[in-house]
Amino acid sequence: MYNAFRELCERLLRIPPEPGPPPGDEAQTRIFRAAPNYYKYLLALWAVKTAGAVLAVIAFEIGPLIGAWIGFSRGGHDSGWALLALVLLGFLLVATLVLRLFALAVVRLDFDKRWYVITDRSLRVREGVFLVREATVTFANIQNISISQGPIQRALGIADLRVDTAGGGGAAQGQHAMQNLHTTWFRGVNNASEIRELMQKRLRQLKDAGLGDLEELAAADTPTVSADVLAALREVCAEARALRETAGRRTNAIS
Repeated sequence: MYNAFRELCERLLRIPPEPGPPPGDEAQTRIFRAAPNYYKYLLALWAVKTAGAVLAVIAFEIGPLIGAWIGFSRGGHDSGWALLALVLLGFLLVATLVLRLFALAVVRLDFDKRWYVITDRSLRVREGVFLVREATVTFANIQNISISQGPIQRALGIADLRVDTAGGGGAAQGQHAMQNLHTTWFRGVNNASEIRELMQKRLRQLKDAGLGDLEELAAADTPTVSADVLAALREVCAEARALRETAGRRTNAIS
């Protein structure tokens, strides 16, 4: 049944089966996926939300139901209200469970459609079902790579890898620097340290090649002048200065 739901969503929502490779050498492309335990983590969150929704429905209906039931037990004329409250409670519970089962299918589809792709020059992250988010980041723009892990994630052996990149708009300092950073997440991976080391290695390779730092690029574009050429230019400048002084003396003598 889930396969039919996935095919329907892929057809209706036009979800591509997998993302295209980001810029870089395809021979060095590495593809990472969220760990199976990340799906268990999402299931735990889904279970908590489902329990909360069911309890909220029961709490919303329990007051009127108890009032109607008390009136019915005392021989009043509230039996119809008691029956209506029971029917309404049952309808809301069924509707809530149906919606939560739909949310469960979306959770599974979101897990299946989560991709992390890394080449020698850039990375691409794609996630989402109804709103597909795809971010491509070049290593030259990466500012920081960090790992975050909560207690439940530690128990499951997974972590989130955070990649902060420059957002453009010029250099920034202090609090404004945080506003110029964009964040990309590798969520629910069980090899976050390996992915971070791979990124750091390729960052070092880019910097060693003179491609990884904008300041280094600017310095590399600055032309260099040899000592011989500089000496020749100084001689030409001195001769030009002497000619100008001679021309000035002759002009004064004529006048």
